Amino acid sequence: MQTTAALLILLAFLLSLSIAYYQYFQGSKDTRFRKILLFSFRALSIFLLLLLLINPAVQKKVIENTKPVLAVLIDNSASIAVFKEEEKVATILEALETSGPLNAKFELAYFSFGASVKVKDSLTFDAPVTAISKGITAINKLYKNRNGGLLLLSDGNQTVGSDYEFVGSKMPIAPIILGDTANYSDLRIRQLNVNKYSYLKNQFPVEVHLFYEGVVPISTLFRIEQKGKTIFKQQVRFSASEKSKTIRTNLTATKEGINFYKASIEAFETEKNTKNNTKDFSIEVIDVQTKIAIISAVLHPDLGALKRSIEKNKQRTVDVFSIDNKNIQINDYQLLILYQPNNDFTNLFQELKTLKSNYLVISGANTDWNFLNKQQLGFTKKAIAQTENYTANYQFSFQPFLQKDIGFNNFPPLKDQFGEVLLSTENHVLLEQRVFGVASEQPLLATFEQNNQKSAVIFGEGIWKWRASNYLQSNSFEDFDEFTGNLVQYLASNSKRKRLEVAVESLYLSNAPIRISAFYTDKNYQFDPRASLLFSVTNTVTKEQREFPFSLAHNSFQVTVENLSPGSYQYTVTVAGQKRMRSGVFLISAARIEAQFTKANATKLNRLAKKTGGKRYHSKEILGLIDAYVENEDYATLQKTVLKKQALIDWKWLLILLLTLLTIEWFVRKYYGKI
Repeated sequence: MQTTAALLILLAFLLSLSIAYYQYFQGSKDTRFRKILLFSFRALSIFLLLLLLINPAVQKKVIENTKPVLAVLIDNSASIAVFKEEEKVATILEALETSGPLNAKFELAYFSFGASVKVKDSLTFDAPVTAISKGITAINKLYKNRNGGLLLLSDGNQTVGSDYEFVGSKMPIAPIILGDTANYSDLRIRQLNVNKYSYLKNQFPVEVHLFYEGVVPISTLFRIEQKGKTIFKQQVRFSASEKSKTIRTNLTATKEGINFYKASIEAFETEKNTKNNTKDFSIEVIDVQTKIAIISAVLHPDLGALKRSIEKNKQRTVDVFSIDNKNIQINDYQLLILYQPNNDFTNLFQELKTLKSNYLVISGANTDWNFLNKQQLGFTKKAIAQTENYTANYQFSFQPFLQKDIGFNNFPPLKDQFGEVLLSTENHVLLEQRVFGVASEQPLLATFEQNNQKSAVIFGEGIWKWRASNYLQSNSFEDFDEFTGNLVQYLASNSKRKRLEVAVESLYLSNAPIRISAFYTDKNYQFDPRASLLFSVTNTVTKEQREFPFSLAHNSFQVTVENLSPGSYQYTVTVAGQKRMRSGVFLISAARIEAQFTKANATKLNRLAKKTGGKRYHSKEILGLIDAYVENEDYATLQKTVLKKQALIDWKWLLILLLTLLTIEWFVRKYYGKI
């Protein structure tokens, strides 16, 4: 016990005596017996109360034993079920759980993974993807300060994420191979490339990559079908020297709307896995084309980035003009992008107002704000000659169209002239400015809509860096191109805003959750969180119908649909108590990415084991694995001395004693008429 605590206890004892003496001896006319009795009760009660407040403790040395951890990471993906390895996994886990020596030496922790890592509860072997690298990384982060090893139960076939062979691991990894390691001949559709959109009566290209795993020469038939009717077929041959083929063809878009197709390659007689021989795809056929003009007074990388991003959607074409070009026909374009306007844009703005054309303004270091402020565009800026960098802050409350957060907050800053922005008309802000990481209420991207004219403004140049950053983050331009596509689609459309908007893809993979977003506004086009939305789906063949309620999330409505069998579905989104509704169709494809493999990737798992200092095992070698870990002297229990504070008193019993003393004192005073 510390000296301070001892002095406090002594002081508490003296203080309790002093207070009790003052109350019962100072000027009291009671008999000596009553004085001593009441004095004792009061002094002891006060002392116990002060002792509770002091709560004295002593430091005690405790020796703690820390076992090494043995993390067991189990592949819960559908490929394990394809290989019919469920019973082997159960046998391995039973051997680990019932091994006395192993559990005595290690702290065993069980995890399962598919797309993400979870503490093992029950194994279903239905995860639609396998992310081995994510599992290894998660275990290493969780036990970064612990000594131990990692057992990986998997077939080694990863379908998403970074290459697990090159993921760093502090813990030695011992893969336990699940699945057949023998080589089988197999045909598969490795990849299918097709545009998302096409124009009515136009031809659209389809590119299919076929792959053959085998040595015996074979000849088979590749075909593309629509509604059960073959619209393209081609004989293909494979051999030990010709293992891959690329088939390119052009199909004609004959019907407006979403069209579904099936590509397939006929299986040969001894083929074991035929689930990877077919692939569904879809294309949306439209009867209109959007033309966009980018008009600029300066040369800048933004111009090329915007053109490439917008034209990623084949239904849109972009022409880039200098403002000096006098032959720009505004009527030919559904949207004008005005890049860093200056005084040379005077006539152009007059035409915009006359024709009520939709436009997007992008400002920057070379923008003439004195000119722009006079145009009465719904925004002004008190700009000075100095420039500033503005990063983005995503706003969940944005209403005009559905736009997810693609990591705007992590994108590089845009550069614009420094100054306060004033918005003078009704507006909606998708992105706000952040300066030096501090969020402000100043807009970075805002939209306007009045008198059947739509417009938007981006306060800053350098949007090409956003596209590059998106590629670095996700190895794809897709999210950024989708963002520019959403913005362009909203601005280029002259149709009246719909109060109910629904985001549904045309094609989904089976065994994967289907996520639907919806946005509903009141009559003033303000988001209405009071609404109750319902998502209904009907299988077009079996006529089975199911309903799913939407839930409110971040100023939009979300619903996740699971366990729908492969097939074609009609969907309807309705609003309770309203006549508003949206409907359409989508297809759930029976093709599963986890079913494309014919054998376990033992070679890759072996390289992983060697790189991390572990050893590869087959599922039948589990007893040998247990013995190896039990006998391995690298995994030892660590002992360390820890100083712990231990209370000298039990506050519960002390509190009971205090209440008892106060109660007895009260009854004694009551008995002698002192109350």
